[in-house]
Amino acid sequence: MKIINAAQGNGRILTASHSEMKAIPEPRPLVSVVTPFYNTAAYLPKCIESVLEQTYTEFEYILADNCSTDGSAEIAESYARQDSRIRVVRYSDFVTQLPNYNRALKEISESSKYSKIVQADDHIFRECLEMMVQAFEQSESIGLVAAYRLEGDTINNSGYPYENLVHIIPGKECGRWYFRNEGTPIFGSQTTVMYRSSIVRNCTYFFDESLICADLKKCMEIISEWDLGFVHQILSFSRPDDDGLSNTATRPSFYPFTGDYYIMEQLYAAKFFEPAEAVLIRKRARQIYYRVLAKAALRLHDISFWRYHITNLRAINRKIDWTHLALQVCIDLLWTSSNPGILLQNILHSNRK
Repeated sequence: MKIINAAQGNGRILTASHSEMKAIPEPRPLVSVVTPFYNTAAYLPKCIESVLEQTYTEFEYILADNCSTDGSAEIAESYARQDSRIRVVRYSDFVTQLPNYNRALKEISESSKYSKIVQADDHIFRECLEMMVQAFEQSESIGLVAAYRLEGDTINNSGYPYENLVHIIPGKECGRWYFRNEGTPIFGSQTTVMYRSSIVRNCTYFFDESLICADLKKCMEIISEWDLGFVHQILSFSRPDDDGLSNTATRPSFYPFTGDYYIMEQLYAAKFFEPAEAVLIRKRARQIYYRVLAKAALRLHDISFWRYHITNLRAINRKIDWTHLALQVCIDLLWTSSNPGILLQNILHSNRK
C-alpha cells in the first residue's frame, strides 16, 4: 500500500511505503524524583549526582528543603542552576520527617506517571530509574516496584526467593508470603522502591504520620490492591546508620522488625487471607511479639524500649497486654531456670548493656 503526500510549495507528489516511513516514537513516561532534606550537606551532592547520572533522562527532580542550616539548600540551588529538571522548594516552617516527606510528595507534576523518593543520604545506581520504569511498563496492574539494595556492605531488602524470577508478583501472593515468612523484608526503604504517581496523588497524606513504620504500611496497603513489580538487581545504596522513615533505622535492640510484623498483621492480615488462616497468622504474630517483649523484660531494657513499642501500638489503637506479657515472662523464667547455660547467657548479656 502506498501513502500519497502532497509536497508543500512545489506541487510535487511524493509517495512512500509504510516500511519507508519513520515511526514517531512514543514519549517515555515522566518520573518524579523527590529528595526531601534537612542538614545533609555531607551526603546531598552524591545523592543529587546519582540522579542526574541516570540512563533514564525523562524525570523531574524536586529537592525539598526543610529549613536546613548547614548549607544544604545552597548546594541544591547550585545544582538547579545547572540542570533545568531540578526544582528546589524551600519551606519556611520546620516539620518532623514524615510531614516533610508528605508535603514534598505534594510537589510532583500532574503529568508524572511514576514517583520515586531518593533519601538525601542515600544514592541510586545509574540504571535504577530505567529498570524500574521498565518493570512498571509491563502491566497497568502494578502499583509498586521494588529491587535489591546495598546497605553498607550488605545486599539486602528482599528475602523473596531468588529462584522465583518473576517480574510481576500478584499483590495478594506477595502479602501472603510476607506474613507466612514472619515479616521477612521485601520492600526496603523509600530509596529502594518506586510508586505509581496516581496512588501518590490520590492520598491526602501519603505516609501515616502517626506510625514509625509508615513506609512499610504504605507498601502493604498498595499490594493489597495492586501487583508488585520486582527488579532482580541492586539499584540503590542506603547507609547503615540511615535516619530514614522505616523502623530499619531504629536501634536493633528495640526489635523493630518484630514490632513491624505484629502491626502489619493487625492491620492487613485479613486483606490477604481467608478468615481461618488469618486467625492462625494473628496467633503466630502475637506469639512471636510477646516472646520478644518477654525477653526484653528479662534483660531489663530501659524505658526507651517500652516507650517505643507503646507509641507504635498506640498509632493503631492497640496496647501492650501486660497480663499476657507477665505470663510469657513466667514461662521464659521457668524455661531458663531449667537450662542453666541459657540463664547465664542472659545474665551476661544484661551486664554488658
